[in-house]
Amino acid sequence: MSDRILLGLGRHMLPIPGWLVRRAVEAGARKARAGSGFMTADHHRVRDFAVVQLAQCGPLTTDAIARDLDLSLERTQVILDELERHLTYLFRGDGEAVTWAYPVTVAPTPHHAAFTTGEEAYSP
Repeated sequence: MSDRILLGLGRHMLPIPGWLVRRAVEAGARKARAGSGFMTADHHRVRDFAVVQLAQCGPLTTDAIARDLDLSLERTQVILDELERHLTYLFRGDGEAVTWAYPVTVAPTPHHAAFTTGEEAYSP
């Protein structure tokens, strides 16, 4: 077995050396870790809560998130603003209610996410 992958480009298959693939994967992992470096434990709690609750209940208001996680409304608003600003973790479709928290959205898409607990949801 060779230490390479084949990359399809049109009708051609190009061999890519394994060391180059590993280097690209490692760079992607470093970038992903750096992108989430701003997140505190509360950021993770809000995001994780949103993923589960979107699958069970639909769009989430700032008030509901603050109440259910026992956070102040102001702190919750700041966390939601920061998570949304990074465009990776969540989005408030109407500017108020969270409508997607990766990998779940309430908006119909061709993609579906299934949870081990049985819930199903759309996925962006």
